[in-house]
Amino acid sequence: MQTTILRRGVRRVAVALAAVVALTGGLAGCTAADPSGRSAEEDRPSRESAARLAPIAALRSAERSTDLADSARVQSTTTMGTLMSMTADGVLGWSDGITGTLTITYTGGTMADTMRRLGSTSMEARYLPDAYYARMGDAFAEQAGGRHWLRYGYDDLAELAGGSGAYLQEQMRNTTPKQSVELLLASGDVKEVGTEDVRGERTTHYSGTVDVADLATHNSHLSADRLADLRRQLERAGVTTQTVDIWVNDRDLLVKKVEQGRMATGELTQTAYYSDYGAEVSAERPPADDTRDFRELMSAGGGSS
Repeated sequence: MQTTILRRGVRRVAVALAAVVALTGGLAGCTAADPSGRSAEEDRPSRESAARLAPIAALRSAERSTDLADSARVQSTTTMGTLMSMTADGVLGWSDGITGTLTITYTGGTMADTMRRLGSTSMEARYLPDAYYARMGDAFAEQAGGRHWLRYGYDDLAELAGGSGAYLQEQMRNTTPKQSVELLLASGDVKEVGTEDVRGERTTHYSGTVDVADLATHNSHLSADRLADLRRQLERAGVTTQTVDIWVNDRDLLVKKVEQGRMATGELTQTAYYSDYGAEVSAERPPADDTRDFRELMSAGGGSS
């Protein structure tokens, strides 16, 4: 009985990680279309439109500065309804795709319970340009051919998970901390809240509301079929809108972001802090003889998991 539970847990955790690791670094967000198109009203700005455009100009500056920084330390907390709550800590770089290493700890929800049965609620995640790797515990390895690492090839995700997989594939390859800024720019609802202290830094707080399905439609490079599949899955998950708040320091660098939304399984909340911009990034590819491929694992488990 225990072996059956572990085997089911191996597949369940493997599938869940394919979604949640993309969120762990505070990296949730979509590649935004260029929001620089100007309307006739913007060409003849009134005082009201000038006030509306001021935070947009500031955010574009923050987008550029954050992108040019190349790397940062990320500390985040994420809650996805009853599924899981977790923390993440590490350094990520984005000069040539996402690279870096995070330590992820599951602190609650059914995901933490499953991980606990597999021997550990903490794991290491390594991001490389073509894939990311998750190191599991010894109990997991016993049910995965003695191998501790799970490899998720980005090209495989689209084939294995339909529209949401293609969307995740795009996210994992292209998402950087600046995407939170672009997400807010794409909302069309950005406003400056005021100045606030964040971990000893003076920052400016910006806020907005994003229509999740509409954002995915207008700001990704997926095919019409993939987007239609994604929209259906978003609707089934109960995702409609989310709020985005970011804090930018006097060097135009992102210091903090908070994203909140609702899913069918409950509230989604993520808070991330960014520091040590330009920090050295380390992400070695795990040994091949200690690595199991996600595609292979799913095929062995029946694929439909």
